Amino acid sequence: MTTKRPGTRGRRTRYGSSAPPAPRREWAYFFDIDGTLVEIAEHPSEVELDRELRGLITLLHECTGGAVALISGRSIEEIDRLFPERRLPAAGQHGIERRNASGQVVRHEFSLDALTHVRERLDAAVGKHRGLVLEDKGLSLALHYRQAPRLAGYSHRLLRSLLEEVGSEFAVQTGKRVVELKPAGKDKGVAVLEFMGEKPFEGRTPIFVGDDRTDEYGFAVVNEMGGHSMKVGAGPTTATWRLRGVAAVRNWLESGLSR
Repeated sequence: MTTKRPGTRGRRTRYGSSAPPAPRREWAYFFDIDGTLVEIAEHPSEVELDRELRGLITLLHECTGGAVALISGRSIEEIDRLFPERRLPAAGQHGIERRNASGQVVRHEFSLDALTHVRERLDAAVGKHRGLVLEDKGLSLALHYRQAPRLAGYSHRLLRSLLEEVGSEFAVQTGKRVVELKPAGKDKGVAVLEFMGEKPFEGRTPIFVGDDRTDEYGFAVVNEMGGHSMKVGAGPTTATWRLRGVAAVRNWLESGLSR
C-alpha cells in the first residue's frame, strides 16, 4: 500500500516569528537527513555529521524511550555510517528497506534483473556526460546532476524512458538535483505509517522534519494523524511549520532537550 501523492498548496505553512512547538518527550520523531540534519554536499559520500548533532539525536532517542527514526533516501548502511554510535530505527531508500526499534530489517521484494538493466544504462550515461554521478544504493539507483545542472532535463527524460522499459514494478522519484528509479509501493509516508503501528512509536503524536519533495509523503501522513510536519528551507509544501535551514533544526532540537 502506498500513501496518496501529496499536494503542496492545500495547507498554509506557518512562517515568521511563530516558531513550531518545542520538542516533547512523549512525541514520536521522524527525520530526513540530507538538507535537514546536515547540509547537502556535492556527493553523498562527502557528508559527515558532527559529534554534537549526533549527540542531540542520541539524547532525543533516549528521552523518548526510542521513538526516533531516520527516514532517508540513503541506504540503511549509509545511515549507519553517519550515526556510528547507535543503530537507530531507520527507513532507507525512501522506505524500501526498514529497520524497526527491535533491530529487525525488512526489505521490499522486486526483480533484481530489471535493476541490473537500468544500472548498465545509467553507467553508460555517466560515462558520456561529465558531472553526472550515479549512486547505487543496492535497491534503488539515483542519478545526481548537482555538478551539471544543465543536464537536469536529460536526466529526467532518461529515467522516465527507463521506467517505461522496466514497467510498473518501479517508480521514478525526484529530489533536489537528483532523480532516481526505485521499486514502487514504498515511500516515506508508508514508512511513517509502519513505524507508527509499532512500539515505541505507537500511540504518540508524530513529528516529521524534512526538506525535499520526497518528504511531502511523510508530511501528508503526519498531517492526517494530527501531528506536526516541518519543512526545512524554501519551497511549496503541505507542512504546517517551516524551519529556515539546518541550523534552525538544530536550534529547535536544543530548545526541547535543554528543558
